[in-house]
Amino acid sequence: MNASATDSKRPATYADLEAVPDHLVAEIIDGTLVTHPRPSPRHGAAALALGAKLGGPFQTDPSGPGGWVFIIEPEIKFGHDILVPDLAGWRRENLSSYPERNYFEIAPDWVCELLSGSTERRDRTLKMRIYGEARIPYLWLIDPRLQILESFENESALWTRLGAWNSADIVRAPPFDAIAFSLADLWPLDRPLGLNEDPTPYYAGDR
Repeated sequence: MNASATDSKRPATYADLEAVPDHLVAEIIDGTLVTHPRPSPRHGAAALALGAKLGGPFQTDPSGPGGWVFIIEPEIKFGHDILVPDLAGWRRENLSSYPERNYFEIAPDWVCELLSGSTERRDRTLKMRIYGEARIPYLWLIDPRLQILESFENESALWTRLGAWNSADIVRAPPFDAIAFSLADLWPLDRPLGLNEDPTPYYAGDR
């Protein structure tokens, strides 16, 4: 975890976050400013593919279920914390306009984190806790290196895992279980990883 050089005796502020260079992603977690590199190509491709899978039927296609708005890498304020999920979705009835500042104060109805070497531990611990305490109903964790998607539902600020899928599977996961898609489509330049295969080559360039 990379901490900023701000005074450790005071909580980090939004001004501290704004001062971080553009080539880094910055968050405030438990009052501490933390940064990590921009996503790797494999990570970014998976995020874009997932956004396309969900954004069509749930946001833009009039023949689909509709009812959602998706934002890539939004800044979301939870009390004194500001988190940046890889992808977040709001039900239309819960989000009527864009925020006046660069961050949202309305908690999303679903968040997705794509795991990488520099973020996985934080995503699975600190950020999952904050998302749970904020009563976000659903969370997905996706590992492009292991080609796995995990789906969680919030029950009284505690996460219950609903299921896990690999590249051999067709995903139908809440809250988007009105559609199904092949998980392998999220990594278009990688062939599906067999369950007994060494995933090490897919960690190349991981940040």
